[in-house]
Amino acid sequence: MNRRKKIISTISLACAIMVFSMLMPASNGLGEVHATTTSGNTIDRSSPNVITDDDRADADAQLKAHMDSILKRTNPDEYTLKKLNDTFYSAVYYIANTEMSVSELWAYVGEMKAKLDAVVPDVSVTKPTTEFLQVGNNWQTPSVSYGQQVSIVLPIINLGSEELTDLVVSPVVSNDVKEWPFEPDTTGYGQSFAEIPGNPFGGNYEAGMFARRELTFQFSVREDVMTGYYPLKFQVWYTKAGVRCEEPVELNVYVYTQGKPGAGHIGGDDGAVESKPRIIVTGFETNPKEIYAGDTFMVTIHVKNTSRDKAVNNVLFDMQAVESGTEANTTYAVFLPTSGSSSVYTDSIGPGNEFDINIEMTAKTDLTQKPYVITVKMKYDAGKDIDLTDEAKVSVPVLQEAKYDTSTIEAMPASISVGNQSNVMFSIYNTGKTTFYNLQVKYEGDSIEGGDTFLGTLKPGETGNVDSMLTAVAPTADDGTIIARVSFENESGQEVSFVREFTLEVYEETFDEPMMPEMPEENAQKGISLPVIIGIVAAAAVIVLIIVITVIKKKKKKAAALKLEEELLDTKDED
Repeated sequence: MNRRKKIISTISLACAIMVFSMLMPASNGLGEVHATTTSGNTIDRSSPNVITDDDRADADAQLKAHMDSILKRTNPDEYTLKKLNDTFYSAVYYIANTEMSVSELWAYVGEMKAKLDAVVPDVSVTKPTTEFLQVGNNWQTPSVSYGQQVSIVLPIINLGSEELTDLVVSPVVSNDVKEWPFEPDTTGYGQSFAEIPGNPFGGNYEAGMFARRELTFQFSVREDVMTGYYPLKFQVWYTKAGVRCEEPVELNVYVYTQGKPGAGHIGGDDGAVESKPRIIVTGFETNPKEIYAGDTFMVTIHVKNTSRDKAVNNVLFDMQAVESGTEANTTYAVFLPTSGSSSVYTDSIGPGNEFDINIEMTAKTDLTQKPYVITVKMKYDAGKDIDLTDEAKVSVPVLQEAKYDTSTIEAMPASISVGNQSNVMFSIYNTGKTTFYNLQVKYEGDSIEGGDTFLGTLKPGETGNVDSMLTAVAPTADDGTIIARVSFENESGQEVSFVREFTLEVYEETFDEPMMPEMPEENAQKGISLPVIIGIVAAAAVIVLIIVITVIKKKKKKAAALKLEEELLDTKDED
């Protein structure tokens, strides 16, 4: 603890001396400011080559960082610690009170670093290794032309288990256009960041990518840049477990530059190399144009040799369709060549010429409606270069035919009068693999109106239930057939419709008049009023009543006569 306090106090003293010296420039006693180089020569302080206070601060910071690194890596005794402090303080004092050029300043800093290391000759250092610092796989090689600006995003991942701290990343810059494609600039390139966490899963790449650090560098492309791929080297300094690395890790990426006409190609003895031909896919078509699942079709892929002066030979194309679905742990390609082979061969394609790849394929019947990728792998020779490869992809859209069915349409009641309603019900089934959008039902018939029903979206395997009310507007003039028109849009936005028929009879409702007694033709023609009719009926009733009374009286008289006759006979017998 006492040793640490001594270190802190001495460093604080050195900083105070440095600040004081910066505020008190050297003088000749007459108030004239002058500068003396390390070689003893007097120089003008207004010269741009003379160090500034910022230069002094940078130098002090580097010496302090080097001193801190030594203290962290070693456990110096009192004598060694004193020698380190004396060497460090003398360097800080010298930098603060001496005028020198920039190159002399940094030469002095390097010299003092070596002296500090010599005080503790057995200093242990961390050896650099690329096993734990790498460029992330999300790196994409940028393309840029002469005179343009470009941003280089460098993803750094740590595959080591230990955290790295105090990282400094700088590109290796060169004035040679064959080695560095950007305008050289000695300022603003170096970047630093505090830490990058260790990999807790022991080299797990996904964990390293998740914890990656990305640095962005802005460069201006030289006007005389060459065409081709330039390697970009970045040096990474770091501290691991409190120990500063002795040498930096070097990370390499690439940038593709397009130079002016005649600028030449990067590489080779004179900066130019012989370009290798490339085969690219320029387009494709299918026959038929629309492919449905289960169809057999011919696909034609157009390729081109982009070289203007060299042919490609022994060319082999292999078409590999994306795999989909599993059955008993087996995957199947979505497109299968009808010939059994997915390869096409041609012996040569001339410079700048095109070639058509034709292959007949069959789409699997259970494919969902979407585009499927065919990867075109190309292998070829070009002069002395053999087994060159290229790869391209094309997307082939596959459609699914809409399949549907309905239940029997029921109308209740099946016969209605004008002005009344009938309830129509049935179900719509989506039996295919494509979704129905904007599903709706409309009815057509001269005797009805209304009933339009909107069902919306119907996914594969689902059922839509229709429940409509139709209003009768006119009597049926034919056989009573009503049309139910079902329509929807498929996944390609095309409208699909179909019809179903059912019977609904519409009639005009009538009312029966009450029965009236038949009248004589004469009276019917003249017409008889109601009072007369009532009078006739009453008279008839009176007549009937009189007849009944008369008959009863006659029967009573006859009965009395018979009784009297019987009594007379009985009297005679007694006599």
